[in-house]
Amino acid sequence: MRICVIDGRGGGLGGRLIERLLAVVDERHEVVALGTNQAAADAMSKAGARHVGIGEWAILRAVAETDVILGSLSVVLAGSFLGEVTQGMAAAILETPARKLLLPLNRRGVEVIGTESPTLDPLIDQTIQRVQTLLMSGLPA
Repeated sequence: MRICVIDGRGGGLGGRLIERLLAVVDERHEVVALGTNQAAADAMSKAGARHVGIGEWAILRAVAETDVILGSLSVVLAGSFLGEVTQGMAAAILETPARKLLLPLNRRGVEVIGTESPTLDPLIDQTIQRVQTLLMSGLPA
């Protein structure tokens, strides 16, 4: 299974997701870090990502060939991450058949009803648990 983690700005969320993912995936699975900018890519690389892409072209190409996408809700909101997410990136992420596990974090004034505003640690825990379920099933569900 191929899992892409997408993050922007300083890459804090992406770095934390990468660290936690690498603790639960084995060599049969590929983890790819995709930064909307160099700082985000560097943060995910420092967290242990061996495969790192930067910018719109890398994201457009990688999401077309992945099974699971992890990131914040912002990755599908054009203009988010201080304008780093382009319309093309948001559309490519939404249109790919990959499973999208998006944490309800954003700074665009979008509220996801029913999510309660949990803190980041429980959201990361839930995300990693869902990835483990997908890995055990062998297929994105």
